[in-house]
Amino acid sequence: MKAFWGLVFGLIVSLMLVKFAGESPAEIFQIIFKSAFGTWDDLALSLFYTTSLIFSGLSVSIAFHAGLFNIGVEGQLSVAAAAAAAAGIFLPQIPYPYAPVVALLVAGLAGALWGLIPGILKAYRGSHEVITTMMMNFLAGGLISWLIQGFLKNPNSQNPESAPVASGYLLQKPEFISTTLPNTPLNSSFFFALGLSVLLFVYLYRTVWGYELRIVGQNETAAEIAGINAKRVRIIAMSLAGVFASFVGMNEILGSAGKYRLGFSPDYGFTGIAVALLARNNPLAILLSAFLFGALHKGASDLDLETQMINRDFAKIIQSVVIFSVASFYFFDFERLFKKLNFKKFNFTKVYKWIKKV
Repeated sequence: MKAFWGLVFGLIVSLMLVKFAGESPAEIFQIIFKSAFGTWDDLALSLFYTTSLIFSGLSVSIAFHAGLFNIGVEGQLSVAAAAAAAAGIFLPQIPYPYAPVVALLVAGLAGALWGLIPGILKAYRGSHEVITTMMMNFLAGGLISWLIQGFLKNPNSQNPESAPVASGYLLQKPEFISTTLPNTPLNSSFFFALGLSVLLFVYLYRTVWGYELRIVGQNETAAEIAGINAKRVRIIAMSLAGVFASFVGMNEILGSAGKYRLGFSPDYGFTGIAVALLARNNPLAILLSAFLFGALHKGASDLDLETQMINRDFAKIIQSVVIFSVASFYFFDFERLFKKLNFKKFNFTKVYKWIKKV
């Protein structure tokens, strides 16, 4: 309940900030809500963004459970997506449904390697993972830019993008999506993300390996005394984080664009940190957290057109305020404060009318 009330309080505070910009909070909320859920196509696009955020949130989460702060999700997902695109370009003869599997394996290996390097540096050299993963992001950006402008370049386009992948690599949409939502990028990756969240939950809380990973994250000394190899566990955790990040390419490259475009990620990797923190690293709660941020990302896209003073970057302000609000509700006893305020006599109707008026 603390997370819920923190979320509600954060949304209210962030909307009140709109007043300082000269806009109506009620109008801004209406625009965001209508843009995110107004039509079935809007909802499908919100779920499309949610899918990538689930993958990035899970990537951050598993590293957190091992006591590591993975800042490198953005680089990991970018390298993996480029690897998936390369497989689709240089191996066009593989037929469907084997082709997407091959692309996912290649992408997973690339993501695992990009997570493995800072994991090894942390385990054997004591290098701080925040520094190393952040540096790996810059390395990934330079490497991919070189590849897209060279080996993977699209000869028929002036845009910074790769050549299209072979048709056998594209994910086929479920029938009800292709018939009812033909104009949306939502694809089967969404259902894969749901299943992956459940699998990670089972792995962390129902298996010996998950128990060892969580023990290392909570107390490395106790884990070593218990005979758990903390170095091995952390290397595995960072490698798995890279694998989870690689699935963003499945959604974006194989499920939608069919090619790698520079800048395709609207900071999925960094938003995934907020997704994991809001969910307190619970894989099942990440589903709800990712949906919230996915809906905010989609809903804020119309602010540039519908308002004069507020733009789509306002979604980042909402995300920040919500994170601080939820965190504060966990650290402070707001329940006792609410009891003193006696919310039973609190007139929410008057508050709503006041918000609508301002």
